[in-house]
Amino acid sequence: MWIFGYGSLIWKVDFPYEEKLVGCVKGFSRRFYQHSTDHRGVPEKPGRVVTLIKSDNEQDEVWGIAYRIAEDDIPHVVNHLDYREKGGYQRFNVFFHPQNNHVSPFDITIYLATTDNFQYAGEASLDAIAAQIVDAVGPSGTNVEYVCNLADAMRQIAPEVYDEHLFTLESKVLELIEIKEREKITKQIKQNLNEEELDGDLFDEDGADR
Repeated sequence: MWIFGYGSLIWKVDFPYEEKLVGCVKGFSRRFYQHSTDHRGVPEKPGRVVTLIKSDNEQDEVWGIAYRIAEDDIPHVVNHLDYREKGGYQRFNVFFHPQNNHVSPFDITIYLATTDNFQYAGEASLDAIAAQIVDAVGPSGTNVEYVCNLADAMRQIAPEVYDEHLFTLESKVLELIEIKEREKITKQIKQNLNEEELDGDLFDEDGADR
């Protein structure tokens, strides 16, 4: 059995495997269209994670990593991943195309969040998605960490591939973080100045207590 990782399964592999291959599945696009209330967000403030959306172009590619699971480990790994991906994902089989041209394409299992699942967030502008992500935190960590880890992992495993949706979103998220940090610093400076003015009002011109 082979499992395809295109999101956190690329860098957060918490199951045994015997072999891994870099490659892609065709006819899909990777999109941050799935809510996360159990990993990168909470029900009151859901995060956004990736799923694969069927593309109009059968040649579109989503790159990731395929993991070969030993026969004896299949029941355990499947149960583990079914639980890990319980937030709206289902198992499907597609063809995987290895980066190594000497290896023929083969059937592989992927976890997809379909458009009719209870956590499906749907399409939104990248600005809106970025704004949601910077404020989302869940049991597995911040949503920002998820985005940055995925972008970094893709640069490592497939440096020649440019994922416009992912990398543009990463840039917008980092821009928002920078803006928030500047606002935080400005607020702290104003607070310090107000405290200094307040302290000064407690003394008269000769430095005596009023």
